[in-house]
Amino acid sequence: MANEKIILTGDRPTGRLHIGHFVGSLRRRVELQNEGDYKKMFVFIADAQALTDNIDNPEKVRQNVIEVALDYLACGLDPEKVTLFIQSQIPELCELSFYFMDLVSVSRLQRNPTVKTEIAMRGFESSIPVGFFTYPVSQAADIAAFRATTVPAGEDQRPMIEQATEIVRRFNHIYGETLVEPQIMLPENAACLRLPGTDGKAKMSKSLGNCIYLSETADEMRKKVMSMYTDPLHVNVSDPGHVEGNAVFTYLDAFCTDEHFDRYWKDYANLNELKEHYTRGGLGDVKCKRFLESILNETLEPIRQRRLEFQKDIPAIYDMLKRGCEDAREVAAATLDDVRRAMKINYFDDAELIAEQVKRFSGQ
Repeated sequence: MANEKIILTGDRPTGRLHIGHFVGSLRRRVELQNEGDYKKMFVFIADAQALTDNIDNPEKVRQNVIEVALDYLACGLDPEKVTLFIQSQIPELCELSFYFMDLVSVSRLQRNPTVKTEIAMRGFESSIPVGFFTYPVSQAADIAAFRATTVPAGEDQRPMIEQATEIVRRFNHIYGETLVEPQIMLPENAACLRLPGTDGKAKMSKSLGNCIYLSETADEMRKKVMSMYTDPLHVNVSDPGHVEGNAVFTYLDAFCTDEHFDRYWKDYANLNELKEHYTRGGLGDVKCKRFLESILNETLEPIRQRRLEFQKDIPAIYDMLKRGCEDAREVAAATLDDVRRAMKINYFDDAELIAEQVKRFSGQ
């Protein structure tokens, strides 16, 4: 069991998934699923976690569960190869979170950079919901319950995986080797570590309104690409341009290959040539944006078409998720049995404990 390679990853259903999700983890998940190097792969929709900061609008979460499931399938995740499930339908995760809370201090949670950033972004300050504050603990339980060795995620999730590892390590130190320490798997392309928003802001976020969604029409995507943040100093075509901090070129880094130039822009052999021309001046932003639009459209069109097909039978999507939840719960329940045994709270199965108490109270 200790040598089994297992993947766990997921997304919060607070909206449709966007291209940041795609390059950050979704594309890699499909590759990993098809490579077959991992014994098991679990991908879940984190609805319980999404409720921690959407409790006043639970319908938003409920409606988006199916949106995320459709995006998963449209991107190529195969329920025959991957266990797709909904977090709230696995009650064992709540129980494990409860035990994990005893292994983490408030000050340690406050130091988590991801939590600090999210609190600031949402303006919670002292009014932060306890559930949101402790979501690193919940995430650790999600990972540990499925004995995940590997968690594909973006750079912004590194502090969360580190904290999950700390929690697992502390549990094992106190109760004996029971749980598996996870490791993060970052995107191989550096530009994919954290794709910026179309406005150039550091994070692509639904709440900031700077996303390009996987399910958008070609027209919707075109409008967003043409309004993207570039180089504010590149006023005239003749002006030297800057590719650093220029969202168009960051997206090209994430999506562009040499073959795209052969198909859409034969003036250049590769992205380096394009960057050199832009940097010395004489190349307009609109041409670069049109090139990016062609690449994104080539990438997203098959995803759009598959999604439209899956949308034709929504009950079948729920049936697929239900089967995934049943399979996932079986695995989580087995882990919880091991956890209770390690903690010695499996009272009714502990014959040795019962015999000790018989001896103790019989005066022997």
